[in-house]
Order: sequence, then structure tokens, then C-alpha cells
Amino acid sequence: MRRAKRVLPLVAAALTLGVVLSGCGSEDGSARDGGVSTGKERGMDMQEAAEQSDAMLDAVLKGIDPDVRWAHGPTTTRACGVTRRRAVMTVISPERRQTFLDRAETFWRKNDYRIKAVNKDDTFPAVYAVTKSGFGVSVSFRGKGQAFLEADSPCVKESKVAAPTAEPNGPAYEGVYPLPRPDVRSDFWSGAAG
Repeated sequence: MRRAKRVLPLVAAALTLGVVLSGCGSEDGSARDGGVSTGKERGMDMQEAAEQSDAMLDAVLKGIDPDVRWAHGPTTTRACGVTRRRAVMTVISPERRQTFLDRAETFWRKNDYRIKAVNKDDTFPAVYAVTKSGFGVSVSFRGKGQAFLEADSPCVKESKVAAPTAEPNGPAYEGVYPLPRPDVRSDFWSGAAG
């Protein structure tokens, strides 16, 4: 009887987790995140997750006006997920950084992303969001004010991951790491707020 009392809470926890996880995705295996089809997460592999991450990063960069120059950052994989990165190569003045973050946040809100956190730090501000299908996305400012975008996949099937296929709208910096600091000037992004 004592053993049954110990096992029942574990069984209840496992069943609860199963019910929560079974709610992911739709019956036909499709979902929408920012106008981009995600496919069925349970059947998605790392390559498909990387392609989805690229599409989400492309979409938010297209949603930021005026345009900024960007380059691919490193792709990393973990036990069951993948992270794609983009580095902004346009100089964004300290006075314009919050505007840049606000435009990314507005884009995500319009496309049904849930904003998880907003860091309003003067030096390293950031915005973190999550899609309904479990992809995490962020825009953050780091050393010397350079902006970085990241997309992290949920847990997916293990597979090989190819390099991104989207062409950066500036130098590709293939084989260069760490990437150089931003050097592209923009009348809007490099200027003071006003």
C-alpha cells in the first residue's frame, strides 16, 4: 500500500504533462507564427526548425523600418534543438536603441507572439518573445551597442543542420568569427532621437 501511495503522484504528474504536451500544434499539423508555417513540431527535425527560425528572423527584420544591414551569426545545436542568429551591422545610436526594440516588439505582438520579457537597461536592452509553437525569439543589444537577433527552436528530432540560405543584405563574413562591430551608417538609426 505504501508503494502505491508513492507511485500514484508520479503517475498523476506524468498524465498531466502528457495532456499539456498533447495540446501543441493543430490536428492537421499546421500552425502559424508571424505569417510563417511551422509544421508539426512532433515531426519537425532540426533542419526544418532551423529553416523556420530563419523565416522568423527574416520576417522581423523586414518588419523593422527603416531597414538595417545584417549578417548571419553562428548556428548552434543542442540535444534536441537549434539556434539561429543574426548580427545587425548598422550602427544604432544609444538614443535609437529603444525605438529599434519597440519595432521588433510591435511586429511580434501583431503576429501573435507572446512577449516574455522586456529589459529596459540603458546599456543592454532586450526583448524576448515566444511563439505559440514554442520557438523563442529575441533582440538584444550587447557589447558596444551591437544588436543581435536569435531564434531558438523547441525540442525537435535530431538531424544535420545546413547553413542558412538567406543572403545577408551586406557582407556575408563567411568564416569570420567573431563578427566585426557595426560599421554601416544610417541617417535614421545612427542619428539621435527626435
